[in-house]
Amino acid sequence: MRGGAQSHLMLGADGVPYVVKFQNNPQHLRVLVNEWLATHVARIVGLPSPPCEVIEVTSWLVENTPELAVQRGRESERCLPGLHFGSQFVGGLMPGQSVDYLPEPQLLDVRNLRDFAGVLVVDKWTCNANGRQAVFHKKQRERKYSATFIDYGFCFGAGDWEYRDAPLRGVFARNAVYDGITGWESFEPWMSRMRELDVNRVWALADQIPPEWYRGDVAALERLVEQLDARRERVPELIKGFRESSREPFPKWNGVPFAMKSSVREQAGVADDAEGRNM
Repeated sequence: MRGGAQSHLMLGADGVPYVVKFQNNPQHLRVLVNEWLATHVARIVGLPSPPCEVIEVTSWLVENTPELAVQRGRESERCLPGLHFGSQFVGGLMPGQSVDYLPEPQLLDVRNLRDFAGVLVVDKWTCNANGRQAVFHKKQRERKYSATFIDYGFCFGAGDWEYRDAPLRGVFARNAVYDGITGWESFEPWMSRMRELDVNRVWALADQIPPEWYRGDVAALERLVEQLDARRERVPELIKGFRESSREPFPKWNGVPFAMKSSVREQAGVADDAEGRNM
């Protein structure tokens, strides 16, 4: 597969194709942890992201599959056997049913374009140090594509596990996906779901991570989750930073200021009531 982690498309014993990131990928061992936590968090708040699993690759399979290797410069290195991160392959295997680029007219016609506002919430919350990636897919007789969000490996600051925020980190490359954002209400229900997410669910996810993915450094993993829990209140500020950046991503923003100490749900309720009175 394309990408810096040099993932491999593999057929699981359950008959499902998975995009597998190996422990000895060229990016960092910790990207497996990042993928596991952030993908699950995105799914919990209701965003379309592929189901993921811990995938066991046996020594026999590695030894008998010459293609299972990663490139480090001019050197080729065999993929390690053991437990690795697997994300279900999005869309069908037929050509044209799954693509990673759409011309703007088709992009604006994506069924779930609103979800790009939701994944912006997650990417800012988890400090995605990479650009937001999406795969667009449709069934054979469908005209419109749907977006599924993939590649959370650089969340939490990639392998450093340092939250270094910047306005243009964790955002999609094209402003067209943000065309429908008119104010803070456009980030619902994902903002409220993020705020209300029981941190114990994140701890439970962390407990399922194979220790070899973080070299048994339990203190570092605990610190990662604690910081993630604490930074929820910063997400509106981080979105505001993107809004005010040189990208000017939200041309239809209504300009209503956001009260940082009031709940996002109350803000959305006020907006809904106003809409109701105008109907």
